[in-house]
Amino acid sequence: MVAIVMESVPIGLRGELTRWMLELKSGVFLGTLSARVREQLWAKICAESRGGPCIIVWSAQCEQGFKMQFWGAPSRVPTNWEGLQLLTKPSKP
Repeated sequence: MVAIVMESVPIGLRGELTRWMLELKSGVFLGTLSARVREQLWAKICAESRGGPCIIVWSAQCEQGFKMQFWGAPSRVPTNWEGLQLLTKPSKP
C-alpha cells in the first residue's frame, strides 16, 4: 500500500498520478504499487513538483510497518528516534 500527499503542485502532475492511484482528496493519493513503479512515480513527483512539499508513505517490513520519504519543505519535520521515524512540528519563533 502506498500513500502520497502533495501540496501546491501542478494539476497535470496530480492528474497523471490518477492513472495508478485513487485521489481520495485534493493532493492525497492511495494505491497498491510495485516497488519499481513507486520509485519511478516518486522520481517524477520530485522532478515536476515545482518545490511543493510532497510525502510518500509505503508498507515495509520494518518495526513500524511503513517507511516515509519527503520532498520540498513539509510542515512537519521527520526525526529519527532510536530507529523510529517520527514527525515533529517545528516551533514558531
